[in-house]
Amino acid sequence: MTQNEPHPRRAEIECWLTDMDGVLVHENRAVPGAADLIKHWRENEIPYLVLTNNSIFTARDLSARLAASGISVPEDRIWTSALATAAFLKQQQPGGSAFVIGEAGILTALHDAGYVMTESNPDFVVVGETRNYSFEAITKAIRLIIKGARFISTNPDATGPSHEGPLPATGAINALITKATGKHPYIIGKPNPMMFRSALNQIGAHSHNTGMIGDRMDTDVVAGIEAGLHTVLVMTGISDRAEIERFPFRPDEVLGSVADLL
Repeated sequence: MTQNEPHPRRAEIECWLTDMDGVLVHENRAVPGAADLIKHWRENEIPYLVLTNNSIFTARDLSARLAASGISVPEDRIWTSALATAAFLKQQQPGGSAFVIGEAGILTALHDAGYVMTESNPDFVVVGETRNYSFEAITKAIRLIIKGARFISTNPDATGPSHEGPLPATGAINALITKATGKHPYIIGKPNPMMFRSALNQIGAHSHNTGMIGDRMDTDVVAGIEAGLHTVLVMTGISDRAEIERFPFRPDEVLGSVADLL
């Protein structure tokens, strides 16, 4: 099968999950073909969700950021690790309480799920992405986990990008808390296939006829395979051909960019 020939299973795909950064946008600029692909899905009433491990922003914030780059995605078509975490906690313990390290994305999602934010005897300590990690908050989280609060994290990414270079991200803070408590967090975001399963539930889709588009082998593709999805790797993010060879698994398709899906 040549690279330009569609995969035989692609004709059976009725729903799509796509990563955001590196697939639809790259450094806040729309990837060529991304706006057209979303428009095609919308006009043909193809169910889809845009996924991100980023838990800083609400879906509304992300919708506005995508619009600024020329891609029109309504907020109900965006699924973040914060929303997936809130859905998981609501299922685990409806009306529970949490001590949260994070920003609007995770705080809003937990409030909307009926959670109470507290520093006294919370059911869970939830660690999300933030640009202002406070030593005091991390200390509080460590003490609460030692006292028995369950340790949950939105995503495992150790660093995030910035114009000046990498920033420590959720995974780095998770590691610090793990070292101090001896407890590992349950992480909801990719590569946990639960992120995809909760997204499927959100749009009433099934794995056998859903495709997943991502730019990373270690998060998107492995989670897509484990969730039973048709996996498409695009080369617009950080993967290059040599990167694919490093892993013992392969995506169903490798494409130059989302433009090749049109």
